[in-house]
Formats: sequence, C-alpha cells, structure tokens
Amino acid sequence: MKVLVIEDDTGLNRGVSFALEQEGYAVVSAYSLLEGETLFDKEKPDAVILDLNLPDGDGLDFCQKVRQLPGKEAQTVILMLTARDLETDEIMGLTRGADDYVVKPFSVSVLKIRLQNILGRKICRPEEKYILTSGEVTLDLETLRVFCQGEELELSLTEFRLLQFFLENKNRALLKEQILQGVWDVDGNYVEENTLSVNISRLRRKLGSDHIRTIQGIGYLWEEKK
Repeated sequence: MKVLVIEDDTGLNRGVSFALEQEGYAVVSAYSLLEGETLFDKEKPDAVILDLNLPDGDGLDFCQKVRQLPGKEAQTVILMLTARDLETDEIMGLTRGADDYVVKPFSVSVLKIRLQNILGRKICRPEEKYILTSGEVTLDLETLRVFCQGEELELSLTEFRLLQFFLENKNRALLKEQILQGVWDVDGNYVEENTLSVNISRLRRKLGSDHIRTIQGIGYLWEEKK
C-alpha cells in the first residue's frame, strides 16, 4: 500500500516515512500543501498522513477536497496530525472527513497501529469471507488477528496482507509479479527487489517453514496441510 505523508517538519516527516517503510509501505513525502496536492493527484495513495497546519494552507481544506472527489479517491484513508490538543479541532477534522486524529507529540508505534487499523477496515469488504483457514493457520479479516496452532501471532499489515493473499490462492503457483501486484497494489516502481523475499522470510519464521514453498524461477506456493 502507498502512503503520502504531508508534513512540513522535515525531521518528523522523515521519521514517520522511515517507520512506515520498515513496515513495508511505499511512502512518498510532501512538505507543503501544494506539493501534497500535486503528489496526491500523481501517486493516488491508499492513505494520507496529513498535518493540520501547513505553511501554505490548511489541512482541513485538503481533507474536504479529497472527500468531494468522485470515485475511489474520495475513500482515501486520511490520518490527521496536529499540535492543537483541542476538542473543537478534533471535531472539525473528523467532520471534514478525517478517519482519525493524532495529537503531537505522538508515538510512531501508535501512529502505525492506528493506520493499520483504518486500512484493515478497507481489507474487510462485505462480500468476502471473514475467516480464512489452512490447516492450523487461521486468519480473521474482521479483527485482523492470526492464529497458528491455537496461538495468536503478531504480524505487520504487510505480512497480514501477504498471508491473506496466500490463503486466498492455496495450492496455486504464484508468480512474484502476481504477489507484488496483489499485495502492494503497485507495478514494481515503488517496491524494492528484496521486499517480497524479506516478508516471505518473516512469515516463515512466524508460521513455520513448511507452508510457503519456493518454486525456483517462478515464485511461491502455499501448500495446504491436511
């Protein structure tokens, strides 16, 4: 998933961007409202982390503009940042269309969890089954929880989406390109070459190495265990 960070504080912008990249997000950064609007139109991100007070405009206006767009772009997740810890500001942000509101200073870990929870609601579409299983592995799309042999596992959002993709395509040989497009929703321009293999390795460590089989020269396959 792609995230646009619009924050004029250079250090904070870089810190948030780095933390999200470590979780597997593709991140683009803007340091002004004008730059943010330009990148939003160009990159079409899945989520925007938006500072309320920007040197050249108001984040509330940007948020409202996004919600008035036609089609899928109007549903873009918006997580608003502000230094103003006032209830009226929070109400204004939420009524203008923000999905959540974080007051500075904040924990980057909390920010990541809030973003993950909001994006997780996008994963759970009504037409999908909420529970996916394979042997002793169970994935709950509604609560974003994963269990293996009855024990709950801690997965990043990227690992969760990768596991979801495998369970939806059990016993099928998947090309690397198919997985990248299905999980990251990009064509490869914003994904490091080793991103997939790194996340595969992490899943193997957490689930065991006998589920995901490497098919040399092709990709991977999730083997259903009876």
